[in-house]
Amino acid sequence: MQLTRFTDLGLRVLMFLGVSEPGKIRTIAEIAEKFGAAPNHTTKVVQFMGQQGWLDNIRGKGGGIHLAKPVESYRLGDIVRILERKDELIECGRPLCALAGGCALKQLLDNATDTFYTELNRHTLADAIAGTTRQTIIRLQK
Repeated sequence: MQLTRFTDLGLRVLMFLGVSEPGKIRTIAEIAEKFGAAPNHTTKVVQFMGQQGWLDNIRGKGGGIHLAKPVESYRLGDIVRILERKDELIECGRPLCALAGGCALKQLLDNATDTFYTELNRHTLADAIAGTTRQTIIRLQK
């Protein structure tokens, strides 16, 4: 399974903000520059995450973003599932597959996907930014 660039950047944004001091405002421009991402793409990701209630997006001069909740409350499986914005690895109906109705592959892949998200949900954003990852992000923020 390969995550989209949208999901990848979304996770990086959450990790970056998760290491910041609670309530510290960071800018989209700063984050885009640190991760070598396009500012427009970063804006779309941040806006989407704000709509999910994961970020507080502050508009205007002196505005920016920060996490809306403590890092321990962000379950990685739930985040990835929502950022990916699709539940199925394959769609048998668009276009209609010649094997539809007589193929076990879709169920196998759906079960594997559910297992993937369940395993990720055993971990939080706090787990993703622990140890050396935290130190790396702190250096990146300077």
